[in-house]
Amino acid sequence: MEHDSHTTWEFNGSFHQPSAFLMMGIPGLEALHPWISIPFCALYLIALSGNCMILFIIKKTQSLHEPMYYFLSMLAVTDLGLVLCTLPTTLGIFWFNMRRIGFDACLTQMYFIHILSFIESSVLLAMAFDRFIAISHPLRHSSILTKTTVIKIGLAIILRGMVSLLPIPFLLKRLTYCQKNELSHSFCFHPDIMNLACADIKVNVFYGMIVLLSTVGMDFIFIVLSYILIIKTVVGLATKEECLKALNTCVSHICAVLVFFIPMIGLSMIHRFGKDIPPLVNTLVAYTYLIIPPALNPIIYSVKSSHIREALLRALRRKNLSTPRAMPFPNSSDLSPSSFLLASIPGLEPAHFWMAILLCSVYILAVTGNCVVLFIVRTEPSLHAPMYFFLCMLALIDLALSTSTVPRILSFYWFNTREISFSACLVQMFFIHTLSAIESTVLLAMAVDRYVAICHPLRHATILTNAVTVKIGLVAMARGVTFFLPLPLLLLPLPFCHSRLLSHSFCLHQDVMNLACANTTPSVVYGLTAILLVMGLDALLICLSYILILKAVLRLAAWKERLKVFSTCIAHICVVLAFYVPLIGLSVVHRFGKDLAPLVHIIMGNIYILVPAVVNPIIYGVRTKEIQRRILNLIHINSSRTAQ
Repeated sequence: MEHDSHTTWEFNGSFHQPSAFLMMGIPGLEALHPWISIPFCALYLIALSGNCMILFIIKKTQSLHEPMYYFLSMLAVTDLGLVLCTLPTTLGIFWFNMRRIGFDACLTQMYFIHILSFIESSVLLAMAFDRFIAISHPLRHSSILTKTTVIKIGLAIILRGMVSLLPIPFLLKRLTYCQKNELSHSFCFHPDIMNLACADIKVNVFYGMIVLLSTVGMDFIFIVLSYILIIKTVVGLATKEECLKALNTCVSHICAVLVFFIPMIGLSMIHRFGKDIPPLVNTLVAYTYLIIPPALNPIIYSVKSSHIREALLRALRRKNLSTPRAMPFPNSSDLSPSSFLLASIPGLEPAHFWMAILLCSVYILAVTGNCVVLFIVRTEPSLHAPMYFFLCMLALIDLALSTSTVPRILSFYWFNTREISFSACLVQMFFIHTLSAIESTVLLAMAVDRYVAICHPLRHATILTNAVTVKIGLVAMARGVTFFLPLPLLLLPLPFCHSRLLSHSFCLHQDVMNLACANTTPSVVYGLTAILLVMGLDALLICLSYILILKAVLRLAAWKERLKVFSTCIAHICVVLAFYVPLIGLSVVHRFGKDLAPLVHIIMGNIYILVPAVVNPIIYGVRTKEIQRRILNLIHINSSRTAQ
């Protein structure tokens, strides 16, 4: 068993108490902690922003000052508390390998985690009671659940949690502990600490079980009883439509109850009876219990509650999506429009705000991942080789491509700035197509690098020198600009019809071209020629490179040698597929998919822009040992001596 060299023990006769515990990340995946932290950061960001937005909307919207939304505010505050309790220690382990936590600090964190969990359980019971009164006794709802009553319920919930859990830390402090001081989570949990004790823990076990059953257990039983009474009332309604309408008001609450109680029951069962279960299962269930409910609750309520959804739209949008701001448009069709309208996601306009949060999280992942790759290659002399220089070019292109589109999409989704000027649209279109062409060329250069490294290893250093690599980068840039600069110039003189609605939330050549009223044959022919001569030719040459690589690999005698050599190409093959598959899909949809649903166009466009930028640094970070090792050296403060 590993121990922290700085952990000391207090001795008082036979009484042993550690000065600190060692927290655990995800067992068996310690080397991937920096990458695993990325989805955790995204979930924490969604939880924090979502719950803060719920509180802001309810505070600012007078029509939401009702019992149900007061309880929802309590739920949001509780979820924020749970997130803030676990975020510092979890990310501290993932980013800096800070496993050590003081004994008293651990007990404090444990107390707040459990008390907030019990408060959330009680709030869910109060919300079930609110739904029962609203459906079974609608005329008495406002007189029973007054503001004063809601405040009293809130105070009673807090007092109940504090009083019932207050003895827990003191019961743990009285115990004597063995030399084993490693927890099984990245936060402190009562059964986890209790199991490290050497003394008799029957009192702790019985008291913990009694408190759990008398609070969370009773809450769950009363919630089930409330819904039995609700169903009994609903069944007595005259029509099926009335039944469905009444039950529909409970869907959000039922989802929130399931999201909270299922992981909690699972975690409790694992701690009580799952000693033979792999540690990874225990860890994943614990993270699900503490992170998923705070992230999902605001999404559930904003999607299902029309009142919150409408309040969000009123608060965050300048105008109604269905009535975009009118712009002066010439009667004649022989003039360029002053602006275009970006496309929304059909049928999901009310959920744009939440989709923007997800999109923003993905964009942050892309920017962070590519910046990390650039920093690692820049600061590590051993990575100053052609393959990593090409990787840096790829990272720069992905940064530029995502930055040229995502901020504009977020502005549209959050503030309904749907209009984009004609000139801005052409500029964005030029950068998207030019950067895509440069990325295609860089992928070809990386394929050539792999071919030379495998087929002519002794000549690799002399063929692909740093000077040659720089020249290849300049040629890739000049090639992209030369081939795709004429695209916006060919669109400039075209007359456009009155339709200004694009099929994406960014500007693409085919999309803008299809809005023109004149003959677009020159634009069609040139656009197709440019794509075939750049992306098409690059794809053929990449395939040819791998045919030659396979030919060289198959000449090797042993299977192990073949696999070892070919494994150096796996990262590049994955990146090529991540780039070309969405590109081909989007091109086919634009050329032959006029009858496809608008949603298909939008999804394909977003995949084409975002997936390569997010996936590329992850692929190379996972597959390249040098980058992986350098990242671990930078992020892990004590990577060489973790808890000796």
